[in-house]
Amino acid sequence: MEGDPLKKSLAWLHGVLQGKIGHGIETRVLQGLRVIHAEKGFMQFGFVVPNDVDGNWHVGALASLLDLVGAITTFSYADCVSTVSDFNASYYSTVKIQEHVEIESRVMADKGKLIHVVVQVRKKGNGEVIAVGNLWMASNKLTIAQMSNL
Repeated sequence: MEGDPLKKSLAWLHGVLQGKIGHGIETRVLQGLRVIHAEKGFMQFGFVVPNDVDGNWHVGALASLLDLVGAITTFSYADCVSTVSDFNASYYSTVKIQEHVEIESRVMADKGKLIHVVVQVRKKGNGEVIAVGNLWMASNKLTIAQMSNL
């Protein structure tokens, strides 16, 4: 795993999904996330929207998912932990609990210490866009282990 940012990012994601890394909120937000395809700077996931109070996927939980998936994709590309310096989420539709969605995340631009990532969430089946997250990520010198302890 040493030196392979894609393997390290997937190992980090696996640790978060198991509740071994992070603060618990990440595990709850990503509960049920499945990796469909992963390569340097590009990832696809399947996800079943978890239960929520009002029957729809809460926009705060969706925004957290956009943020986390963007960070994982950035790490797979840049081999460093990054901090979101600009986050913009656009919501186009709602999705009900227990609906299946597809998530695609891609590094769009590398400007040295700034990396632009776009995360799209679509309904599985008809491809209707639910949300799009645009994230500008700033690299820093923290390791995954250091970030997990914050």
